[in-house]
Amino acid sequence: MDKELYIIRHGETDLNKQGIVQGRGINSDLNDTGRMQAAAFYKAYKAVPFDKVYTSKLKRTHQTVKGFIDAGTPWEQLEGLDELAWGIWEGKPNDENAICAFKGLMEQWEAGDYDAHFEGGESPNDVVKREQQALDIIKAATNEKRVLVCMHGRAMRLFLCLLTNKPIAEMTAFPHQNTTLYKVELSGDQFVITEFNNTDHLK
Repeated sequence: MDKELYIIRHGETDLNKQGIVQGRGINSDLNDTGRMQAAAFYKAYKAVPFDKVYTSKLKRTHQTVKGFIDAGTPWEQLEGLDELAWGIWEGKPNDENAICAFKGLMEQWEAGDYDAHFEGGESPNDVVKREQQALDIIKAATNEKRVLVCMHGRAMRLFLCLLTNKPIAEMTAFPHQNTTLYKVELSGDQFVITEFNNTDHLK
């Protein structure tokens, strides 16, 4: 094994709770539940000797891994780990209009149109392109054997497809509760998921 990645989604925000569309353009804070989730994750994994913490540029990821950063673990922000931009739907409630619009977009993705996107937003191909750049940075740091990566739900699903060479259409195979953990091992050029959707720290 050359490297081990602990990949988690950020904790809950009020917009998550209210069903408001976030995305890359909404820089929201964790709510009380999210802070408790972050504290529970830190308590469960604080003894793991992480060489580095990587987060997106959005503060909900920073806040989720604050315990590790405050404890002195080196930290780097990568825009490649940002959430997918939902364009004109960001900040809007998940009402009937949104549900209909999102259903249509998901159907395009499932049919293999990975360039489809909302006005002002990003496509899966756009996100995977910048995620590949982030992955190249992470892989290039050969001295970092065990890293913690905190990112976002949709982006995390796409990232796991990228790592495991799954078609983007299969992104829904990866559940993404707040602070869920996927542990992934890298050997050579092959990534293998060794822990899938682990939320034991929340029990």
